[in-house]
Amino acid sequence: MAYSDDMKNVAAGLAALSICESLLLALTDLNVIDKKEAGDVLADAAAAHREAAPQNQDADIQLEVAAIIDQIIMSGNSGLRL
Repeated sequence: MAYSDDMKNVAAGLAALSICESLLLALTDLNVIDKKEAGDVLADAAAAHREAAPQNQDADIQLEVAAIIDQIIMSGNSGLRL
């Protein structure tokens, strides 16, 4: 089945999110970082995207990424159970 570039980009983004979530889970399970630190990593990532938006021609995308990360933090739907 042939996929559009948009579908491939969405799939790549979901793959990256899954990998990062798995890494944060592994780090917390192994007591390398605690859950607060994992939450701080997510908060830092969201802040970086918000700060990048004004200097980026894809500002809307940067802000959407930050909103998605913020939603993950607030919803507790990630496996991180922050």
